[in-house]
Amino acid sequence: MNFDLKTLELTAAATEKCDLLVVLVPEGFRPGQDALSVLAAHALKCGDLKAKAGTHLQLYLAPAVSARRVVLLGAGNGSARAIRQALQAIATTFKLPQVKRAVVCFAGEAQPDGVSAAVQAVADASYVYATTKPKAEARTLNRVVIGVVHAEPVREAFAHGVGLVAGVEFAREWGNRPANHATPSLLADAAKSLGSQPRIQCKVHGPAEVARLGMGAFMAVARGSEEPLRLIELRYRGASKSDAPVVLVGKGITFDTGGISIKPAAEMDEMKFDMCGAASVLGVFRALGELQPAINVVGLIPACENMPDGRAVKPGDVVTSMSGQTIEVLNTDAEGRLVLCDVLTYAARFKPAAVVDIATLTGACVIALGSVRSGLFANNDVLAAALSAAGDEAQDLCWRMPLDEDYAEGLKSNFADMGNVAGRAGGSITAAKFLQRFVGEFPWAHLDIAGTAWKSGAGKGSTGRPVGLLVHYLLGHAQQRSATGTVKAVKPALPSRRKFQSKPA
Repeated sequence: MNFDLKTLELTAAATEKCDLLVVLVPEGFRPGQDALSVLAAHALKCGDLKAKAGTHLQLYLAPAVSARRVVLLGAGNGSARAIRQALQAIATTFKLPQVKRAVVCFAGEAQPDGVSAAVQAVADASYVYATTKPKAEARTLNRVVIGVVHAEPVREAFAHGVGLVAGVEFAREWGNRPANHATPSLLADAAKSLGSQPRIQCKVHGPAEVARLGMGAFMAVARGSEEPLRLIELRYRGASKSDAPVVLVGKGITFDTGGISIKPAAEMDEMKFDMCGAASVLGVFRALGELQPAINVVGLIPACENMPDGRAVKPGDVVTSMSGQTIEVLNTDAEGRLVLCDVLTYAARFKPAAVVDIATLTGACVIALGSVRSGLFANNDVLAAALSAAGDEAQDLCWRMPLDEDYAEGLKSNFADMGNVAGRAGGSITAAKFLQRFVGEFPWAHLDIAGTAWKSGAGKGSTGRPVGLLVHYLLGHAQQRSATGTVKAVKPALPSRRKFQSKPA
């Protein structure tokens, strides 16, 4: 999809030839004498339109307006939250097959974060998954103009919005693919395709290399599947070699049956989403390729299936992790922490500034926080605050959970250094306490995205979260380090037109 940023007042917007013109009418709107202002003013006066975010009035072949369809849309206070809420209210309009070119015009002064939110909201509303639906209609919307009174002050925010869209859609694509179209090997191929982006390199480790590294916990999970495991290693280098990287670790269980501790049949198909942590890391790197921030980032993805054949790990088996700690596998459906623990140990070799792991780890987190916020666990207050603030800024919310040592009591085992589960009570916390044992001294955070990574029901599908949170965190981290003189800033080009490929090569 093509996004354009254009200086466009309402007088000029009325002459724009497009299939859909959306006019964002803010609180305190001051109308001019142009046709669109007159329409909006009359609608507001008569009560047919309110400036509250999401209220709207649809018009067809409006007099003195070139667009066939016009939507007068309340934009509230113009904040990112209000703009996103407003555009979500007319989401189905962007999927109409007749709408190929759209203009979204701010009737008042645009806030930078509002412009970025507009780009993301339109992309989200028009997204269509079609990879394994050959007869489905593909996305018809192919060009969107974002019209603002003054373009220059919001140009960087516009570019950030387009970069985020590229990353989120890459994550959604791989999250939505069925497990037979997103095997560990295919996930590795997706990572390799990112190597064509500037400053990104990819290396893929197979079973032999993982065995040499001593990743016994990771290998134990993969044992029951015919699909060979992959350890994917991505590197983005936007700063000097001496600058410590941020390491992102994404859980990549491309399908989770539960293993020998097999899951119930109902909704088991949704376990294709168990690699959404991995998909989010891929999405972040796709966005980094667009945005080119001055930061070093490493992405690590342990990818495998969790299957229940004759070679599968059994409840009661004891495995040895890369750290040398032994683990009694009390429940084979608590496999995510087993693949992550070895890769958290591996992450230490990069001497990271911080490590963030992202995983659809526990149903307990869904019970605690639902689908609104991701669970955030951290051993470092500064890192936790930065991630929480990034989530707020990105409208990709998280909530910090406790890590009291008392929660680790249930992990004690008579036959190994620890068990992999600690009962139902506080399940998301005890899972995080398990991971913490493999972290060492570096700043670490764990994002449990089991409730936020996908939606069930009629709108079933990947959300692309928490790509937005992670990208905002990395951009903030890069700005902070640049401001302190730690790294030399590398500014991306900020053209008025940005294009991204919504599906991987």
